[in-house]
Amino acid sequence: MKTALSGKNILRQFAASLRILPLTVLVCSGLYTGAIYLAGRLAPDASSGSLVRSAEGGVIGSSLVAQQFTRPEYFWPRPSAVSWNASGAGGSNLSPASAAMRDKTEKVLVTLAPEQGEKVPTDLVTASGSGLDPHISLASVRFQAPRVARARGLSVDEVMHIVNSPENGKIAVPFQGEPLVNVLQLNCALDRVRK
Repeated sequence: MKTALSGKNILRQFAASLRILPLTVLVCSGLYTGAIYLAGRLAPDASSGSLVRSAEGGVIGSSLVAQQFTRPEYFWPRPSAVSWNASGAGGSNLSPASAAMRDKTEKVLVTLAPEQGEKVPTDLVTASGSGLDPHISLASVRFQAPRVARARGLSVDEVMHIVNSPENGKIAVPFQGEPLVNVLQLNCALDRVRK
């Protein structure tokens, strides 16, 4: 008797599951997918990867992912533990007190070549947690501005004027003392001025 009752319950539950299946498929596969698609169409820049294009229309990067710049006429991003490779984001997980971290920092300092006694902003010698942070602090921009100005034949004031234009990647961050600057957008703005 107990076995027959269990069998009827199982059949009833199976029938209920079959009745709810079309509704579940419609909501999860149809309505949800459609809502996400529409949201992407309403915010095309963000949904396409926030691509940055050259004056010719070619894609040169994303404003959301750092890329390496090494030439003196460009602002340089933060160091990256993943060599700015967006397919493998990650930090070094090195302790600030480790010898390996000290060696990495010293190599970066040699590249930055600060003047005697000049303080280097922390974000120019330390990688972010993802290794792909596209922004640097305004202090890092000010530190690099003389090098960029010399390489481009501009004055530091002219370079800082470009930096301070709101369309050139400078953003205010709530609860942070100073704005951040998007390195790729700033370098593109500098290239536009040169042409």
